[in-house]
Amino acid sequence: MTLRPAIKVARRIAEIGRADWDACAGAPDYMANPFVGFDFLDIAEESGCAVERTGWGPQHLAVEDEAGRVAAVMPLYLKSHSQGEYIFDHAWADAYERVGGAYYPKLLSAAPFTPATGPRLLVRPDVDADEARALLLGGAVALTERYEASSLHINFPMEPEWDWLGAQGLAQRQGQQYHWTNAGYATFEDFLGALSSGRRKTIRRERRDAQAEVEIFCLTGAEITEDHWDAFFAFYMDTGSRKWGRPYLNRLFFSLLGERMADKVLLVMARRHGRWVAGALNLIGADCLYGRNWGCVEDIPFLHFELCYYQAIEWAIARGLARVEAGAQGQHKIARGYLPAPVRSAHFIADRRLRAAVEDFCARERAAVEGEMEWLSDEYSPFRQGGEGPAGD
Repeated sequence: MTLRPAIKVARRIAEIGRADWDACAGAPDYMANPFVGFDFLDIAEESGCAVERTGWGPQHLAVEDEAGRVAAVMPLYLKSHSQGEYIFDHAWADAYERVGGAYYPKLLSAAPFTPATGPRLLVRPDVDADEARALLLGGAVALTERYEASSLHINFPMEPEWDWLGAQGLAQRQGQQYHWTNAGYATFEDFLGALSSGRRKTIRRERRDAQAEVEIFCLTGAEITEDHWDAFFAFYMDTGSRKWGRPYLNRLFFSLLGERMADKVLLVMARRHGRWVAGALNLIGADCLYGRNWGCVEDIPFLHFELCYYQAIEWAIARGLARVEAGAQGQHKIARGYLPAPVRSAHFIADRRLRAAVEDFCARERAAVEGEMEWLSDEYSPFRQGGEGPAGD
């Protein structure tokens, strides 16, 4: 399959279209991931969340084959800030600007506001992947030059993409999240049986105390109504205002999510005395449940753990999902069965001086992160050690 060397740039994903985009995003070699599908990215734009005005100017790339069909795509944004990315480069920006450079604009390939690993260089399955990836990367670097951008960042790519990007000369950065892995559990009790006695007792107590206060509903598809979204948006705004000042998503985003992706949504809601008081939003992938947002309007002990972690594990076990990714940060997740897991990013820096500093930093940071992940798993894992007897409580 011959590919055209010219790269097309779309200022809206709608210019590429659902059928052509998803023919690439749904390639069988990729783990089905709701955040790189057409609908999620289009919702972010249609709602006004990921647009030029908010500092997320779409610059999506498309490669065509000789017949004029879209053969590969890359989600790409021209950024005027580093908010909503979850791979933190503020120190790089500060250092570059202190010596007279302009760090912004920069280019970013990612799913907006989403710290979830997934494919970034999306290639139709009948197309040579390396050739298509090379064209996409070359097009992104060319855009860096066109816009006089300081850099190109590819956040949360899958490991094979990350390896390939490193082979192309991009700086490779590694961080960590906390993921729960399904070891073939049939029930939540089976999962508890894999934990140490102390952790089992603590989790049972936390679940008992949280559930005593509220009714809990796990909603998906047509079960989710605008009433639920109204309540959840209030939770989201409360949490966002307290944590980072200006939440990234607006009310329309959630309505469109419910309208177009309800079958990919798991909304875990808590009701107390007939009033919605807390909720956790998850998106459903082919083999993973992705925890995204949480909020509450009443302070109920352990309810955060119940809605965000334990309900997610229970739901994933019931449906045979391989893992739960509970989002960014949070060492407290380890005690709930979510162990350290690597997440990655790759970076092209236009200025050679900053490039050398970033490459050196990334190499040292990778070693530190790998050491910390090993230490955390060894020291704080809640799972029973080899010498401990079977669960008996």
